[in-house]
Amino acid sequence: MAYTVTLIPGDGIGPEVTGATQQVLAAAGAPIEWEVVHAGQRAFEETGVPVPDAVLASIRKNRIGLKGPLGTPKGKGFRSANVTIRQELLLYTGLRPVRTLPGIDTPYQDVDLVVLRENTEDLYAGIEHEVLPGQVISLKVSTRAAGERIAKWAFEYMRYRGRRTITCCAKPALSPLADGAFVDAFGKIGADYPFIQQQLMDVDNLSMALALDPTRFDVLLLQNLYGDIISDLCAGLVGGLGVVPGANVGDRIAVFEAVHGTAPDIQGKGIANPLAVLSSAVMMLEFIGEHGIAQRIDQAIWGVLEEGKHLTGDLGGSEGTAGFTQALIDKLPRAKRGAR
Repeated sequence: MAYTVTLIPGDGIGPEVTGATQQVLAAAGAPIEWEVVHAGQRAFEETGVPVPDAVLASIRKNRIGLKGPLGTPKGKGFRSANVTIRQELLLYTGLRPVRTLPGIDTPYQDVDLVVLRENTEDLYAGIEHEVLPGQVISLKVSTRAAGERIAKWAFEYMRYRGRRTITCCAKPALSPLADGAFVDAFGKIGADYPFIQQQLMDVDNLSMALALDPTRFDVLLLQNLYGDIISDLCAGLVGGLGVVPGANVGDRIAVFEAVHGTAPDIQGKGIANPLAVLSSAVMMLEFIGEHGIAQRIDQAIWGVLEEGKHLTGDLGGSEGTAGFTQALIDKLPRAKRGAR
């Protein structure tokens, strides 16, 4: 059986890192046929909009997508292409696993946590207006339905992944209605999962606690803006945005993505690190049930990082994209390559 997956190569280094990912997946025998569409800056230049209808239609049809980093046209009044895709497709859960990787020098060891971010509301609803000259009001949207929806997703994810402790992080003392509604939704849904340890923490206290000892945390559940900030902070604990995967998941559709930027300063130089989007593709394989292939690619990633001979510049090495990609392919378990 072959799976048709929507591929959005992205802008900047996007085509380089998604192309490398395609090579590794093909070498591992992943039964994927790619349907390529374009969003972001390139799509804007070609069609006048950052997210053409054809992109959304492809993802809706295939239900699975893999996406490189996207640029948003500057000064054009367009909403972020990433936000547009999440909201148009109701991808209400932002999923960011964060773990310590071998061979990457960081102040922390044994980090293994998951950040879950509510993707559809908060300030990202984009409701703001200028009430007087120089005076702008932005509305923070928070509904009970959205809070309960992502809380349910979080507890079910934990139940099937063997995660034991979830920390809901907000600031209800500052925003008792909006943040309070999110916390209340968490408590209501959590009552149905007494076998999972649950705790509340103010988001500012969470920031300090992560800097002191991130290993004490398992799963973090946050609203949109807090989740955006904290997920990047957590990426920094293990080496940065270039080494962590990401996904945006709804009830019927999931889009897996590199969470770093387009890096136009190194575009075309052949030195971009494809690890983030490749790790996101591993998550995608797990999502569609191809656990064996996902595990072999993950083993190859760990093998190359542990060996330390073929690392890209951001990881402390001098290897280019092509050399790093070939090293990953060479590390795939040979006896099972192509098997499922």
